[in-house]
Amino acid sequence: MLKIPPPIWTLAYVLVAAAISYLAGWPRIPGLPFPPLGIALIIVGVASAVAAAALFRRSGAVLNPTAETNPRLVTTGPYRFTRNPMYLGLVLVSVGIAIWVGAWPMFLAPLASFATTNWVHIPFEEQRMRQ
Repeated sequence: MLKIPPPIWTLAYVLVAAAISYLAGWPRIPGLPFPPLGIALIIVGVASAVAAAALFRRSGAVLNPTAETNPRLVTTGPYRFTRNPMYLGLVLVSVGIAIWVGAWPMFLAPLASFATTNWVHIPFEEQRMRQ
């Protein structure tokens, strides 16, 4: 799972959730879809991930978590508040898509994205940082 980057996993989960939603007839959650909130979450998520990635590049940190070495630990910008703003951005984007679409199977995508990053990618990265 580590060879495939988290954004690709998130995209795959969104596509699988869309396929499930389509096959189930797009079962709605009461009060949804709510496109303004969904779009806002997507914008915040993308902005968060892009800003964090840009900060990584400016500081000389390696963006690829499977790289052999990483000369920098970034602790400024959004990293003051969360250890994983890029992953948070991915989850926000997938939640935004789910709210925008409004079908309950779409909410499986952010859950799967969170689970993959939290229990696969983050432990691997933390182990690398300790080394």
